[in-house]
Amino acid sequence: MTASTLAGSLLVATPLLDEPPFRRSVIVVLDHDDDGALGVVVNRAADLTVDRVLPDWSNAVDDAGVLFIGGPVGTDCALAVAEVIESDDPPGWRECFGRIGLIDLDVPPELLAGAIQRMRIFAGYAGWSSGQLEGEITEGAWYVVDSEPDDVFSLDPDTLWRRVLRRQTDQLAYLATYPDDPTHN
Repeated sequence: MTASTLAGSLLVATPLLDEPPFRRSVIVVLDHDDDGALGVVVNRAADLTVDRVLPDWSNAVDDAGVLFIGGPVGTDCALAVAEVIESDDPPGWRECFGRIGLIDLDVPPELLAGAIQRMRIFAGYAGWSSGQLEGEITEGAWYVVDSEPDDVFSLDPDTLWRRVLRRQTDQLAYLATYPDDPTHN
């Protein structure tokens, strides 16, 4: 596995990864190179709205301004993940994969008007040092699967873990039926 192969992929928590904050999480990998990896958990909505923490950006985000919990690292900072329209590379936007990238929240939102198709803001992120993510994958903590554009901006994030597994064409699809509590199986 090379570093360039994981940006844009999803990390789906295996049933072995049963502790918060990663239990049944789905992470989109935004950056991955020899120095490590960065991603955000895309299926954890917070009980907080964007207008409470970043009011200038509340009109730019989807899902009625819901803030998402991106991971356990840097929970006092925010990352904005956006999909921009095909013909535009707006100021303050850095491509991660395809038309999905990170928005610099210090850029005035007015400069991005009309350029953003969809956007979510995440409190915190998931990060790995050099080789750490690869080790976790080898140990069986994560399934690495292809992402679809709607995964990052899922309208039903609570069911994303099961839906991503269910659409796989191999034995991973069976894990979508894995019970919440295997002792009740």
